[in-house]
Amino acid sequence: MTLAIYPGTFDPVTNGHLDIATRAAALFDQLIVAVYDRPLKNLLFTTDERVAMVKEALQQLPNASARGYSGLTVSFAQDVGASVIVRGLRVLSDFELEFQMALTNHKLAPDIDTVCLMTAHRFAFLSSSITKEIAMAGGDVSDMVPPHVAVALSERFQNLGSDAGSKVQIVSLRD
Repeated sequence: MTLAIYPGTFDPVTNGHLDIATRAAALFDQLIVAVYDRPLKNLLFTTDERVAMVKEALQQLPNASARGYSGLTVSFAQDVGASVIVRGLRVLSDFELEFQMALTNHKLAPDIDTVCLMTAHRFAFLSSSITKEIAMAGGDVSDMVPPHVAVALSERFQNLGSDAGSKVQIVSLRD
């Protein structure tokens, strides 16, 4: 049985993430979507909220689950018995960072391989940061995220009010 993990921040989970997760679940016997708890970025949702959103989004994939984790990704992979780390590539610039991380992870854990899946063309533009910025500005994100995530984004930005800008990395959609 091949167990793979698909790590990321998933703040929030997007349809692009789900595209990668769906295809990875078809390739491997078991898939854990691993939600990293302490990235070097401002988080809009807590780890528990992000794990819950991912779990709901994965309901149609019987061999996929979601769990939060901290520490090194390869350590988490070893702890759960995974032999594969799945990563998604959207654009060419993603490749350099993913290549460097794959080589580093292989140095730390030679028994764990990294498999990169190219995102579907329709999601190549999509990122969690862009999605959050659109939602913060009142734009429609219904084609970018699952329905329950769109609701969560709307509610979070309503609750944050004028503090919303401190929680969202601006990526230039306002220019």
